[in-house]
Amino acid sequence: MAEFNALELVNPGVKKLRPYQAGKPTSELQRELGLQHVVKLASNENPLGLSEKVKTALEAELTDLVRYPDANGYYLKSRLAELNEVGTQQITLGNGSNDVLEILARTFVSDKDEVIFSQHAFVVYPLVTQAIGAKPVAVPAVDYGHDLDGMAKAVTDKTKMIFIANPNNPTGTFLSTSALKGFLDKIPQNIIVVLDEAYYEYVPEEERAPSVDWIKSYPNLVVSRTFSKAYGLAGLRAGYAVSHESVADVLNRIRQPFNMNSLSLKAAEVVLDDHAYLQKAVELNAQGMKQLTEFCEELGLNYIPSYGNFLTIEVGPDAEKLYDELLHEGVIVRPVGGYELPNHLRVSIGLPEENQAFIKAMKKLRG
Repeated sequence: MAEFNALELVNPGVKKLRPYQAGKPTSELQRELGLQHVVKLASNENPLGLSEKVKTALEAELTDLVRYPDANGYYLKSRLAELNEVGTQQITLGNGSNDVLEILARTFVSDKDEVIFSQHAFVVYPLVTQAIGAKPVAVPAVDYGHDLDGMAKAVTDKTKMIFIANPNNPTGTFLSTSALKGFLDKIPQNIIVVLDEAYYEYVPEEERAPSVDWIKSYPNLVVSRTFSKAYGLAGLRAGYAVSHESVADVLNRIRQPFNMNSLSLKAAEVVLDDHAYLQKAVELNAQGMKQLTEFCEELGLNYIPSYGNFLTIEVGPDAEKLYDELLHEGVIVRPVGGYELPNHLRVSIGLPEENQAFIKAMKKLRG
């Protein structure tokens, strides 16, 4: 009998996929190298830890975990609708915003369609496109960011979806309000435009696009956001999308009824009202960004100016080697060769002492 191989049974697009490479956990590095202290600056997490209000709410929630969560997320949807000044019927909840992005693609895109995104953009866009069997159209970046004119020119009669990350991960680049609106004016309404705003809260208020308001004029626009970054809930997996009610209606037909658990629903609801926590996270990030950029300028290292909670630094053709050397110093950062940035490392903003640990290791290795 021939040896069983599940790859022979899967859809063609899935066969070519490679598993998503997450940041190395601190426990794994400690076990591998016998290190006592490790600093993780690899996954764009909030270094503050959980909001104290969230901790209190989660403790109270533990008593009822034998029950299924609210499948419709009534209280969280109501709070999000109020915050964004939309109807609850326009909200789709997700197990992190990654979940929402995949639901969008599986809802609207077939293997006969094309999906447009930028070079150096978030890896989930090409992954889900390939899994569906659709044609990925990666438009070359300009200055490491989205070339919106090039993306508009790439539209064909087969284009079904366009992904835009603003700010973008892993480059941190940012698109202005006028550039985004001009782009939306060019895109036919039979093409879904997904504006991925995972790092929205780190953008200065005066520079944020009124993206949710635009949905009234551009019903093909979907705005996705997450609680994993500035809100500090990466481990609980909470995200959402705001869209035209007819778009949300079909998304909620595809969405699994319990894709957010009771703890993530409660944590997301509570943290939305912890304004002091969010402000502290944003201020800490700005301080850490200044700490890292000043270090780069001191050592003469080029970096991509970032609107996120990370900095992508050009370190040269031995970036992978430097990444490994930093691991041995107890500092985990993120190599981004898979994003066609083989000479760069992405460094998440941590606590001041964590940023300093990276700086100290870099000076030892490169100073």
